[in-house]
Amino acid sequence: MIDFEYLVKKYGTPLYVYDLDHMTRQFSKLKEAFRGRKSLLAYAIKANSNLSVVSHFAKLGSGADCVSIGEVKRALLAGIPKYKILFSGVGKRDDEIAEALKLDILYINVESEAELGRVEMIAKEMNKEARISIRVNPNVDPKTHPYISTGLHENKFGVDMETAKRMYISAKNSEHLDPVGIHFHIGSQLTELNPIREAAEIVADMVRSLAAIDIELKFFDVGGGLGIRYNDETTIEPYDYAQAVLGTMTGLDMTIVCEPGRFLTANAGYFLTKVLYEKKNGEKRFVVVDGAMNDLIRPSLYNAFHRVEVVGRKKGETSPADIVGPVCESGDFLAKDYPLPPLDHGDILILHSAGAYGFGMGSNYNTRGRSAEVIVENGKDRLVRKRESFEDIIALEREYLI
Repeated sequence: MIDFEYLVKKYGTPLYVYDLDHMTRQFSKLKEAFRGRKSLLAYAIKANSNLSVVSHFAKLGSGADCVSIGEVKRALLAGIPKYKILFSGVGKRDDEIAEALKLDILYINVESEAELGRVEMIAKEMNKEARISIRVNPNVDPKTHPYISTGLHENKFGVDMETAKRMYISAKNSEHLDPVGIHFHIGSQLTELNPIREAAEIVADMVRSLAAIDIELKFFDVGGGLGIRYNDETTIEPYDYAQAVLGTMTGLDMTIVCEPGRFLTANAGYFLTKVLYEKKNGEKRFVVVDGAMNDLIRPSLYNAFHRVEVVGRKKGETSPADIVGPVCESGDFLAKDYPLPPLDHGDILILHSAGAYGFGMGSNYNTRGRSAEVIVENGKDRLVRKRESFEDIIALEREYLI
């Protein structure tokens, strides 16, 4: 059990707390599910990019799925070997591509014909051969929130199957490109198995058709997106997930690459915030807290649900309340119409399932310093990112002040 009251007294609020033991258990479940097959779990750093979290996964043998050159450098700094690092993302700049080639990572995930041309040109200028994978878009509905759906033609990610085949042939014929893998990722927070199986079948058939024309790929990258329980969702067991993918790969001797993010970190994370006041506008009840949308934007951005817990026993009947922060926006809320008992100044609220896409999507809006981050492992706590001060916020501006 984590002593949240103790952590608040020691580190203050707003505060992110990460349970590394939970992350280890999640990683082990997924690793075990693919046991007996060549596989690489490449942690999706965008889910939670704190260096200590990434370092923890590095020690467990993880690779890294990166969507910027900054994330690639984070992965290397945290101890993930270059041969386990993938560089994905729709909009890679020339300098990012060049740096990825210089760093000699496992491969670059290419998202369009235009990008393939840039990678080839840059590799030629550097007199290198670029290992590439192509992100295909199987046009499968992932049955998830439209903001985190990525596998339909209406989404910006990947290329259709015919375009991909043309790109593979072009890469095969290039002196400066080495097509080593194929990649698909249909969306995040996936809670149904059929779309995953359907997408894997389409992509596996593509791999077989490429082999028929002497294009032999080594990596079958199934992306990430395994959903977690925020409220009452039915989730997919790692074993069932692995079997659904493996069942489509008959006759294919490839390394399976999986890119878990939210699955590993979301339910290991807690966002702690302190009650400032209660107020009513007519019959509408508000609980004003010191955390805000700049700390945790998911409720404002996605209308995402986070279970709320009051630390300590509070007596009294619950009534619906909006939990709102100090940011000067009507969209600044952490929960809407959430049943809560009467609360007093200083009471502590915990927002659960905050370990993915929480701190990383934070900002300094309203000149608010970002939260501190703390990890807990084997019952011991440690600060892994200090709370930002006003001086931290203005550091990159002060010297240019006229």
